[in-house]
Amino acid sequence: MFNREDAAEQEKMNPAAGAEAEAAEKETVSPEEAAEAEAKGDAEQADPAEAINNMAAQLLEKDKQLEEAQNRLLRLQADFDNFRRRNAEERRELSLFVTADVVEKFLHILDNFERAQETGKQATDPQSILDGMASIQKQFLKTLEDLDVKEIPAEGQPFDPNVHEAVMRGQNPDLPEDTIDMVFQKGYQVQDRVIRHSKVRVISND
Repeated sequence: MFNREDAAEQEKMNPAAGAEAEAAEKETVSPEEAAEAEAKGDAEQADPAEAINNMAAQLLEKDKQLEEAQNRLLRLQADFDNFRRRNAEERRELSLFVTADVVEKFLHILDNFERAQETGKQATDPQSILDGMASIQKQFLKTLEDLDVKEIPAEGQPFDPNVHEAVMRGQNPDLPEDTIDMVFQKGYQVQDRVIRHSKVRVISND
């Protein structure tokens, strides 16, 4: 049996033969490596139809995932549309509620105004008509106060473009520059929100 000692002895006697023996030893393949190479070769020679079937299965899985994602997106869109409709309906109902509440307060004033009209047709004293109008005005102002509606201070105040609208310029040496000396139309606000700007004349002494 040929072994390493024989190879060494042969290499001493014949260097060329020793080199061939060493090369043959390096080319020797272990059983594990041979099995692995055989398995690799078998895999490379596998049926191409199996690879195609695997690819088709992967594509079907991707299509299924895409369809599920599209369905989730459609459900989200439907939920958002429903929320938007409910929100619009709630806002409409709230607006109607507020409008009805405000109108109900002013209907009492309208009732008094109509009664004053009927009384004025038979009145012979102009002062009684004026007193009736003053009473209705007082009721109207009280209703505005209940709604937190307030008149915007204007005459004698510095001009403020946030609440005042200058429709005319005037001169008055007794008043500081940009002071309001005349109000053409009163302005009103609810808390900090302006309903209508005051139309005013502003001093400009230049």
